[in-house]
Amino acid sequence: MINTAVKSKEELRIIYMGTPEFAVPALEKLVESGWNIVGVITAPDKPQGRGQKLVGSPVKQAAQKLGLHILQPTNLKNPEFQEELKALKADLQIVVAFRMLPESVWNMPPLGTFNLHASLLPDYRGAAPINWAIINGETETGVTTFFLKHEIDTGSIIFQEKVPILPEDDLGSVYEKLMNIGSELVLSTVEAIAKDEVKPLPQDESRARHHAPKIFKETGKIDWNQTAESIHNLVRGLSPYPAAWAEIDGKVWKFYKTKISDEKKKLEPGEFWSDEKKSFLIGTGTTPLEILELQLEGKKRMKAEDFLRGYQIS
Repeated sequence: MINTAVKSKEELRIIYMGTPEFAVPALEKLVESGWNIVGVITAPDKPQGRGQKLVGSPVKQAAQKLGLHILQPTNLKNPEFQEELKALKADLQIVVAFRMLPESVWNMPPLGTFNLHASLLPDYRGAAPINWAIINGETETGVTTFFLKHEIDTGSIIFQEKVPILPEDDLGSVYEKLMNIGSELVLSTVEAIAKDEVKPLPQDESRARHHAPKIFKETGKIDWNQTAESIHNLVRGLSPYPAAWAEIDGKVWKFYKTKISDEKKKLEPGEFWSDEKKSFLIGTGTTPLEILELQLEGKKRMKAEDFLRGYQIS
């Protein structure tokens, strides 16, 4: 659905759709660069904190500061919302970390709707691509912009940019990298579409090797019989949230930072060992795993040395 007319920044009418923090930098960059954002679609306010006060999404808060027109539909198929959307006469829609759109919405603008996805599509299609890339021990990921079509995350690719996953990276650090690089890619994509310089390419299905389904609590449950490497990657892929966990002494322990130990000591899977309160090891199916940061149920997150001061390892 590409219209070949070249449009200036003022002429190109854009609707931006997103909800979490991940979608904020791209919106801010578009506005800073002078693009004409005629509307921002985000999730309804949600109750938060002890007082359950209604709080707007990070995208809503950013859009308010930027003085943008905001819509917060509860149902994207609602005829009243779709009429309001149509009245904005957008040429292009951008989706970053938003919910699934009905065809009547993504097919509305003449220049189409493109999405930013936090993986090198077609690999890691789904809701949690950053988590699963780290959990699976990948050393590279990236961001992709692509035009929406019926099947989720399958549309023709506009641009991609690769990003290394370093050994010290976890979910938090990779998320930050992809959020910032992704915002630049969104900007480049809009510029190319406005200049009619886009040549979308169909996704190569032979490269769709992994899925990235939603993360549930059970996803993070540690099986100490697994290899130290796979448990270490699980911890990295779920830190800082929701965190890998295990039930120990009838309580949930969360693990935020680990290291594959070079200690030669042989430990049974799940067996604890500490060395004069300096290091804390747990046995796995292979080599021991050194615990660097953890949280006991009802306690604060702490470094292993602080934990060892107050907890007796038998």
